[in-house]
Amino acid sequence: MTTEGEKTTRAPAGSARRALVGRLSWGLADQAASSISNFAVGIYVARSLGVTAFGVFSLAWVTYGVVLNVSRGLATDPLVVRFSGVPEASWRGATARSTGTALGVGSVLGVVCLAAGFGLGGRVGPAFAALGIMLPGLLLQDAWRFAFFAAGTGRKAFLNDVVWGIALVPALVVAAHVDSVAAFVLAWGASATVAAGYGCLQSGIRPRTAQARGWLREQRDLGYRYLVENVSLSGASQVRAYGLGVIVGVGAVGAVRGAELLMGPFLAVLMGLSLVTVPEAARVLRRAPHQLGRFCLLLGGGQAAGALLWGSALLLTPGRLGALALGDVWHSSSHLIVQITLSVAGAGLGTGAAAGLRALGAARRSLRCQLFASACYVGGGLGGAAAGGTAGSAWGVAAATLGGSAVWWLQLRSALREHHDPSIPEVRTS
Repeated sequence: MTTEGEKTTRAPAGSARRALVGRLSWGLADQAASSISNFAVGIYVARSLGVTAFGVFSLAWVTYGVVLNVSRGLATDPLVVRFSGVPEASWRGATARSTGTALGVGSVLGVVCLAAGFGLGGRVGPAFAALGIMLPGLLLQDAWRFAFFAAGTGRKAFLNDVVWGIALVPALVVAAHVDSVAAFVLAWGASATVAAGYGCLQSGIRPRTAQARGWLREQRDLGYRYLVENVSLSGASQVRAYGLGVIVGVGAVGAVRGAELLMGPFLAVLMGLSLVTVPEAARVLRRAPHQLGRFCLLLGGGQAAGALLWGSALLLTPGRLGALALGDVWHSSSHLIVQITLSVAGAGLGTGAAAGLRALGAARRSLRCQLFASACYVGGGLGGAAAGGTAGSAWGVAAATLGGSAVWWLQLRSALREHHDPSIPEVRTS
């Protein structure tokens, strides 16, 4: 009987591990497909329009990042935390409301961005106006990705991003003939909108924008904290980019973005894992709570080590290969590889702790961590820019990211202690 018992307990464990590997693999594959699209646009703009125009494109890009994180905080982060691995009927109802919320956010903020573009004028205005037009499709496409991973069907998210990549090819050909930043933004957004429409066909779900208010009300205990947390992250990046442009020049923004593109393949891995880390951490918490800390440590440590290895490889890259990839942007960006590598390593390390706090539902703790990290990011980036130009800004951000990661881990350790000790008040906010 003992032998039979051992067999029955081991089989589910092996099956669970295989399922975990499968979900992680689809997360990596999906992010690879998504990052190829983004990387192709960035490289094409950098090579076609030069460092100044690439700086304008980068300003629109970081603005999109802020809006994207608003949508994720209100719509898809609560979906992933509360509706991962639930019955299909529950997931479908939640997904209809969540994607409707994402579409509503894109529509409202798209109008704001469009108005800002008309008001700004000059070289920057048309890019922002184009972004405003494309925001609803961009945010809906992103929402489908998270919804599919919450359901454990990462293959569908991967196929959706493949469709985006295929639609992007002819769109970029048209944009190249127009030869402007706004044209490339429109091409990028229009192809995402095609994929967003495909997501509706894949899921058989129609986004319910009329139910967005109900979704926000139901998820307010998590959603609004995640909103502040996410916006503080992307907002800090935006403030740093705008400040760097004012202090040093728009070309400096393009140089930093170019260095980030050099880390693109590894960032694709990091972001691909981020699609599944919170759902997987939530599953670990339900099935083996005592393993959550170890899971997060392996996750964060592995990502940090990978970033350091990739950065080391970049330092050995011949200059002619870098110039082939980035054109004139390479000369400015190649001097920032060490700083960007340390920044990404710090971010990867902190991601492991952040996944644990999200799984625990410790929204207050994660919010405090993110606000602290964002304040350090802005202070280090702008203070470094004032003291040492573009390189100084990159060093300031690297130091801030590593310091912020330490705070994430301290908070996770406290949250785990509270979760396992019944004499300490429960950390969950849901």
